[in-house]
Amino acid sequence: MTHTYLLALGSNQRHAQLGSPRAVLAAAMEEVAALGTVIARSAVIDSAPVGPSQRHYANAALVLETERIPPALLMVLQAMEQDFGRVRRGREWGARVLDLDIVLWSGGTWSTPGLTIPHPLFRTRAFVLAPALAIAAGWRDPASGLTLRHLHARLTRPRPLPR
Repeated sequence: MTHTYLLALGSNQRHAQLGSPRAVLAAAMEEVAALGTVIARSAVIDSAPVGPSQRHYANAALVLETERIPPALLMVLQAMEQDFGRVRRGREWGARVLDLDIVLWSGGTWSTPGLTIPHPLFRTRAFVLAPALAIAAGWRDPASGLTLRHLHARLTRPRPLPR
């Protein structure tokens, strides 16, 4: 059985051999392609840092078809992050060579210790929604029923200033 996933990719740290975060994402997209069939890839965008990190991020998204179920895909993605030099120190939102997240999948929701799909924070992150919108605007969030287009519009719409 084939599953379809929306993955988010991010980097804000240079890699010794690959170079810039943008180059890291290009290489990571090629590695992810070996896991199945890449249906779509977004362009790489730059975004402001989140949390204590001071470095800007390069972000992208891709749609992957694979036979792997979510925990098996997560295990491979985390091994890939480690191969690229990511060190998990227990500190959230720090600098990282590569971050690979499962945002959505064709099976709807998944919840086990260590893995929740949809990604719990994707609705509040323009740096995830903007690249995802470019390649999967019609995908629906199984929790809200809203498309990525609607979620992005809600997140980025201008709001009136307080009086």
